[in-house]
Amino acid sequence: MINFKNYKALSFDCYGTLIDWESGILGALRPVLLTHAIHLSDDEILELYSGMETEAEEGEYVEYREVLNQVVRKIGERLGFVPTPGELDCLAKSLKGWKPFPDTVRALQTLKQSLRLAVISNIDDDLFALSAKYLKVEFDRVITAEQAKAYKPSLHIFKLAVARIGVAPERILHVAQSTYHDIRPAKTMGLSTVWLNRRTGKKGFGATPSASARPDLELPDLKTLVSIMGVGQ
Repeated sequence: MINFKNYKALSFDCYGTLIDWESGILGALRPVLLTHAIHLSDDEILELYSGMETEAEEGEYVEYREVLNQVVRKIGERLGFVPTPGELDCLAKSLKGWKPFPDTVRALQTLKQSLRLAVISNIDDDLFALSAKYLKVEFDRVITAEQAKAYKPSLHIFKLAVARIGVAPERILHVAQSTYHDIRPAKTMGLSTVWLNRRTGKKGFGATPSASARPDLELPDLKTLVSIMGVGQ
């Protein structure tokens, strides 16, 4: 069992961990697909997104807005349609409306009482600012792909995060939903990890690729994390 007293800082992935990005992705992509008479299940849409996003992030660094546009373009190529300019921008435009999970805000506010909080996210600075207003907590550090010019699971963004958080890796606990983007590289960096399995009870890996990783702890939500840490009690 993790000894939570060992940690001075908690770092979080944002989208999929704090923000319900799968609902946001589906809300943006489903209308586009239906316009082109394409009927897919939620799981099929999320699996498509996962593959296309990973492909777009593996090449030379581009801003996340462009990654999202490439996702829609690649989905069109795969399914046989050409997205309109408005459709290409559907994900980036919808992101400002993606909301936190029901337990996110209260958990962050409670954890902030006794720990430094950081975000490590595959996002542009201005796009994260649109989400930050929903999170209602002041993070001590926000490290983005735009700052690192690299996307997780690249270790470069984690190295930048550790340097900016200013705490030894063994004193940082990283909390994330994606084993591919977060748990495996964070463990490689010497961080302890909590796999926040937001898809508990669901099939597949949703909007993220599968990856073999061994987190220090697996939990279904942030409410449970706060409870077992005993913060605010």
